Parts: sequence; C-alpha cells; structure tokens
Amino acid sequence: MDAAQIQLETTPGLPLGRRSEAGGETAAYAQVINEICNLNWSALSRDELIDVAWAYYFFSVQFCENVGIARRLHPNDKRLEELDRGERDTDNLSPCPGVVGVGEKVDHDEFMRRALRLEAIDELRRRRLLTIGAAYLDKVRAADDATRTLSLPTYEDGGLERVFRSILLAPDWDGPLLQAFKHFLVGHIALDSDPREGHGSLCRHLTPNARVLELWLAFKQSLVAAAPNLAR
Repeated sequence: MDAAQIQLETTPGLPLGRRSEAGGETAAYAQVINEICNLNWSALSRDELIDVAWAYYFFSVQFCENVGIARRLHPNDKRLEELDRGERDTDNLSPCPGVVGVGEKVDHDEFMRRALRLEAIDELRRRRLLTIGAAYLDKVRAADDATRTLSLPTYEDGGLERVFRSILLAPDWDGPLLQAFKHFLVGHIALDSDPREGHGSLCRHLTPNARVLELWLAFKQSLVAAAPNLAR
C-alpha cells in the first residue's frame, strides 16, 4: 500500500475491545484514542504540524523505553523479541533522505530525533516544546514497569495506526522534516496494519491493565499542548 492510499483511507472503526483489569466492556483508553482521532487534524498549519512532530518524538522515546522494559521483564518471550527487532536497531524505515541511509539501522526514536534536525525552529518555540516533552516523559516514567509493558498492545494493535491515519489528514507536509515524519507514519501503518503479521500480533498476548489510560491521557495532553488548535 503506497502513501497516497494510506492517506486517503478513512479512519477505521476502533479495533480495541480488550477488557481492562477492572473488567469494563471496553477499556477506558479506547475513548481517549477516539478523542485523539477526532482532534482538528485537517486544520493544522504547517508550523503546528511540526510542533506535533516534536511532541511525537517524545512519545517515540517512551515507546522504545517500553519495548526495552518488556524485554527485561519477559526475556524469553520470542514475540516481544521480534517486536524489539522491529522497533530498535532496525532498518525497516530506511532509506529516508537526510535521516537514514540505505540499510542503516536505528532505533525509531533516533529516526525522529534526526528528522527534527532537518528544520530549525526559533529558540523560544524549541524551549516550549522541550518543556512539553519533558513533562510528558515525567508522567510516563512515573508509571510502573508492568503498566508500561502492558501499554504495548494498546499502541501496536490498532491504537497508533488510527492516530497516524488521523495525523495524515493534516494538509501541509512541505519540507524535509515533515516529509520524514510522513515517511515514519506511513511506514508504521504498514508495520502495524497486518492483523496476522504486523507488530500488533507480536504483543497481542499481553492484556492491558486499567492504568494504561493514564499513558494515553498524557499523550493526548502533550499533543494538544504542542498544537492547541487541535482542540478547536
């Protein structure tokens, strides 16, 4: 599936019917995913979309940390080992101009870090985004390791795919930074969307607990803080 097909598809219905520890019919985090997808993505300016890319960079940092935590907690889990190979020290996003060369292996948060360097922003704006990102990481890192591990299927098994399709509704992707960010999003949709072979299948055996809601709320708050027009 090429980038144009991915961008033009409508956002699929929520494929998240997992029960939380509390036994609810649908985990509460699913509603937050809906809320993120329903933000005003199509009205974002180019600069606001760059700010979203900065906010997403910090998400990618905690995501790679989560994969490492999961591997430490479950060192003999072959599916998580394969997920790790697809998220860290991997060439599945190469090549991308200005970011990774042909066959170059990087962690996915490193891909985003390099992408952000493709376009300079003023220092005041940079400090604002760094503050938002640091606050987000503080919230995530306050969660216990089990919760961070159990968040993986909520991200990989449909949640992030829906969010990425929604972000792609933004109208202006001009410039190398945003082209790299789009490459990242489209690449991850391809990695996650196959129900049998995608990344979701590698962590679907983990059952999210009720506390993953806090991680999704923190993500939504960081996106809106970075680009307030999303909420308008």
